[in-house]
This record gives sequence, structure tokens and C-alpha cells, in this order.
Amino acid sequence: MTIRVATPDTSTDTRTALPYATLLAFTRYVDRTGPAKAAFVGKLRRQRETGGGFNPHGQMVKALKNDIEFGTDGTNLAAVRKTVNPRWSKLYDALTAGGTRYLRSLGEPHTAHLAPVNDALAIIADLPVRVSAHFGLRYDDGRVEAVRLHFDEEPPTTELVTATLHLMRANMGQILPHAEPVLVDVRRGVSHRVEPGRVGEISRWLFGEAAGFAAMWKTPPAVA
Repeated sequence: MTIRVATPDTSTDTRTALPYATLLAFTRYVDRTGPAKAAFVGKLRRQRETGGGFNPHGQMVKALKNDIEFGTDGTNLAAVRKTVNPRWSKLYDALTAGGTRYLRSLGEPHTAHLAPVNDALAIIADLPVRVSAHFGLRYDDGRVEAVRLHFDEEPPTTELVTATLHLMRANMGQILPHAEPVLVDVRRGVSHRVEPGRVGEISRWLFGEAAGFAAMWKTPPAVA
């Protein structure tokens, strides 16, 4: 798996635009089977064409980072729950409760400190995938982590966890050198880490998945 310094084509003309995926999109793709894969890629193409899509989790991420940075025991998470748009109240009830559990799992205040992270552009079977973390952590004992957050209602599957952590680890030189990748299931406050072995097997699996993604993007379903 290689990394190239490149800018993906963001043209709205999907007949000529190259396929491209974020880490979130690609891992959700590999987590699907059968016709659901093609439907998912088609939806991504349409979103790119129209510029649609909205991320409701931004305020929660900012609040969690502030609590880590200032060593507060969930104060910012509690505050954002009260100020978020009522449309997202139930979502933030679940996210802030789990986020507080994760925050407390980091240990006493000021034992973990925020570290800056960078995005990496991985090229997998000619598919550009933007691999990113939500934030980095440096612990007083010398450990370093690059943290990716999972917000979905359902826990992450083994496939999603494996793909996310493998791609983060493979590109960690750009994201946050010497860091361990961590995927945090925010709603449950559970952290997932890389299991040893199977690197070559996982790389081959993701190569095939990326090739399939690119092929589906380039050959959209015919319109009846």
C-alpha cells in the first residue's frame, strides 16, 4: 500500500471524475455485502455530484477534545448536550454518555494530552482513500495514540474495525508518527486496538475491496 502526495479530483462531472473515498466511506463499503455495495457506491457518487451530506457530530468532537485538553471531567460534553439543536438531542444523549465513559477511561486529568494529526492519502488498487484520525493523544508515560471515533448506533463489526485500524496503521507515518491506531466506539465508550498478525492477508482483502469500489464507481448502473 503506497501513499502519494496528490489531490483527488473533486469535479462534479461524475462521468470523468476519479473514484475517491474517505476512510469512513470505504470502511462502510467493506462492511456491506452483495448488491448493498453497489447501492452504497451509487449513493456516494450522487452525493459528490450534488455536494450533499452533513456531519452532525462536529460539536461532540470539539467538546470531547476540549475536555481532554483542559482536564475537565466531561464538563464540555455535558454543556454541548444542552445547547445542541433539538433535532440532535437523542443522538447527543447517547454520544455524550458514551463519550464521558471514554474520557474517564483515559485516567486522571492531564495524563493524556491532545496531539495534532494529519490526513494521509492512501492509493489502494488505484482508489484514493483519505485516511484520517479525529485527534491524537500523548500520555505522560510516553504512549502515543491516533484516535478515530465511531458514532453509529450499532457497534462496529469485526470487518469495520479491522479495515479502519489497518489503514490507519499503514499510514501512521503521515497521520501521527509512532502512534498506535485506536477506534473508539463512542456510544459504548469502548476502545478497539490492532490485533497482531494477518497484515498481508488484510492488505490483500482491502486491495480487492478497493478494486471493486473503483469498478462500481466507474461503471454506474444503467438508468431505466
